[in-house]
Amino acid sequence: MAAINNDWLEYLNQEFTKPYYKELYQKVKSEYEHHTVFPPSDELFSAFHLTPLSKVKVVVIGQDPYHEPGQAHGLSFSVKPGIATPPSLQNIYKELQTDCGCFIPNNGYLIKWAKQGVLMLNTVLTVRAHEANSHRMMGWEQFTDAAIKAVNEQDRPVVYMLWGKPAQSKKSMITNPKHKVLMAPHPSPLSAYRGFFGCQHFSTANRFLTENGLEPIDWQIDNI
Repeated sequence: MAAINNDWLEYLNQEFTKPYYKELYQKVKSEYEHHTVFPPSDELFSAFHLTPLSKVKVVVIGQDPYHEPGQAHGLSFSVKPGIATPPSLQNIYKELQTDCGCFIPNNGYLIKWAKQGVLMLNTVLTVRAHEANSHRMMGWEQFTDAAIKAVNEQDRPVVYMLWGKPAQSKKSMITNPKHKVLMAPHPSPLSAYRGFFGCQHFSTANRFLTENGLEPIDWQIDNI
């Protein structure tokens, strides 16, 4: 599995030595050896590589990676260029269009957000092909909880977008009064109509960042 070698290491290094992680490592290693697993192992920690802890402005929490070939590359909700935009991301784009006037791009590659400080974190970092949630309760949740706690400890304003019940279950970990928590239903076609559409999280986040003297996020994903 790819290593983390930026400022996240100071906070997550201790996780690598804990019994649960050693067990998790062996399980995930075996899964990669005997099954098709996504994302590719060298992209497992892309969210951390692309968004150093010191640069995090916004946290978007997803569930687990996309489980069809070519989709997952280590960022929640994002897919690689050339891959059809999944339904939840299509709904995110619709909300962005209504909320911020963004045009709907021809791709679902969200690396532009990650490079601006949007931590796009799945609570589970791997998945077996064609089997959603197949690596749930394997140990990843404890690891990503440690990452959420690390962000919570940062002494600067951060926005959390918690969409759906699994993401909202992390709210109790966000205790820093400098931070802002935004909650809405998941953007999935099954639930987006219950309040994700119209939530205005993107403009609210930018307003909060601007009010605190930080550069807002350019949410417009460009056409490829």
